[in-house]
Amino acid sequence: MKIVPPSRPAQKRAVTENLLRKAGLQDPLVALVGIRGYYLDTMGEPAKNDRGIYDDAILLVSREAHIAYNANCDPSAFRPGIANLKAGIWQYRLGIHGLSKPVSRQYEALVQAAAVTVSRDGRGDETGWFGINIHRGSYNSTSSLGCQTIYPDQWQAFIATVKSEMKRAGVKVIPYLLVNGQ
Repeated sequence: MKIVPPSRPAQKRAVTENLLRKAGLQDPLVALVGIRGYYLDTMGEPAKNDRGIYDDAILLVSREAHIAYNANCDPSAFRPGIANLKAGIWQYRLGIHGLSKPVSRQYEALVQAAAVTVSRDGRGDETGWFGINIHRGSYNSTSSLGCQTIYPDQWQAFIATVKSEMKRAGVKVIPYLLVNGQ
């Protein structure tokens, strides 16, 4: 089974901006929007939000940009206790992913800037600081234990553009709106 669609998400800017407005984010200088199940009926099992594939979308929106990336907004697999970020507005900042790994495997990513709420497989909801990052996935897996991941071919452009747009906007924290479906 293919784990990434043949093209990037093609969502119109007006649709993304409408999602932000509905969530109460009026004209943010820069924001991210994650859409869980963007490819709901064209990848994986129809009408099911699959895990382990890049069937979601993350969009960067600012006054200067509206760019879509193939993403994964779910853990890679079902496992008791694994975290799944709940839909909502979450705050992220630039930081280092993989702090528990050797320094050679750590890299810049977006990390939690505030507590988040997750639903844990088989255990229910929990709010706190869990290291639910937005980071690079891999080619054979979405590489997620609850994080939001970007397909590796798109990672460098994603993180560079996020950094550039945050700098342009003069912000240290970027809101991330996660929605289920469109």
